[in-house]
Amino acid sequence: MIQALRQRARLNALIRDFFARRDVLEVETPILSEAGNTEPNIDSFQTRFSGHVDAGSPVRWLRTSPEYPLKRLLAAGVGDCYELGRVFRNGEAGGRHNPEFTMLEWYRVGWDHHRLIDETVALVRAALALVGRGAELRVTTFRELFVDGVGVDPFTASQAQLRAPLADIALDPDGLTRDDWLDLLMTHCIQPAFPAEGITVVHDWPATQAALAKIRPGSPPLAERFELYLGNIELANGYHELTDPLEQRARFERDHAVRHARGSVLPPIDECLLQALPQMPPCAGVAVGVDRLLMALASTARIDEVLAFDFANA
Repeated sequence: MIQALRQRARLNALIRDFFARRDVLEVETPILSEAGNTEPNIDSFQTRFSGHVDAGSPVRWLRTSPEYPLKRLLAAGVGDCYELGRVFRNGEAGGRHNPEFTMLEWYRVGWDHHRLIDETVALVRAALALVGRGAELRVTTFRELFVDGVGVDPFTASQAQLRAPLADIALDPDGLTRDDWLDLLMTHCIQPAFPAEGITVVHDWPATQAALAKIRPGSPPLAERFELYLGNIELANGYHELTDPLEQRARFERDHAVRHARGSVLPPIDECLLQALPQMPPCAGVAVGVDRLLMALASTARIDEVLAFDFANA
C-alpha cells in the first residue's frame, strides 16, 4: 500500500507538471451540486443539507465528474483548464471499480478531439515512463475496430449479425438495444484482444452514443468522441464538445425518459450548465481515470491495490 501511495504521489506530480508546462490552469469545482448526472447507466450519490433554507436546495448530488462546472468556467472565460480530484458513482464496486475514485479532466479551447487525442497519448506515455515502459499506438475508427475485430459493420449489420459473435456467451437478450449489443461486443470480444503493451484509441462513435459530444452529419452521422485504452483497460473518454443548449437539453430529457422507464431516480437537469453553453467557446475535453492508470503502471487488475483503502475498508 505504501508503495502504491508513493506511485500515486509521483503520478500526481507528473500530471501537474505536464499541464503547468502547457499553461493549462488547475482549478477546483464543487463536489456537491443541486443537479445530478442524468446518464442512464450512471447512478449518483445524494445527501441532504441541514442548514437554513435560504442556502438553496437541501438535496445535493455528489459529482460523478467535474464536467458541468468546468464547462461553466469555460463559458466564463477561464481558458484551458483541468481538475484532478475525487468523484463518486453509486453501485460501482469490484475489481476495476470503487464508488469513490480519482478523475483527471481537462479542456482545450479551440481544439477538436483529434488534437486532444495526441495530448492524451502524450500524457499516458509520460506516465508509463515513470515505470520505464512505453507503448505502441493504434488509432482507429469505431467502424474499423468492429470490422477488424468481429467481422461486422456496427452501422449496417442487423441485430442478428451483431449477436452472432456472442452466441457462445450466456446472455439474456430481452430488452437489449442495438447499442447494448455493440457494448457487449466491445467488452466481450474486442477489448480483451487489445495488445497488453499498447495504447488503442477509438474515434468516430455512433451518434446514439454521443453523450455530450458534437455529432458530425453524414451517412451515418458520427459522434466526435474518442476512447483510449491502455492494454484492455479503458482509461479515457473525450469529446469535441457540444455547445448547443437546445440539443443538450433534448439529450438530458431523453436520459430522463430512459431512467423513468427503468424506474430509476431522476436527478435534476443542470440548468446552470444549459444557461452557460451558448457562451462556451469551441473546445475539446477528456476525462482520465487516474486509478486505472495507476493499475496499468502497477500491472494489476485490482483497483484496491492502488488505493489507500478501498470501499470495503474505508
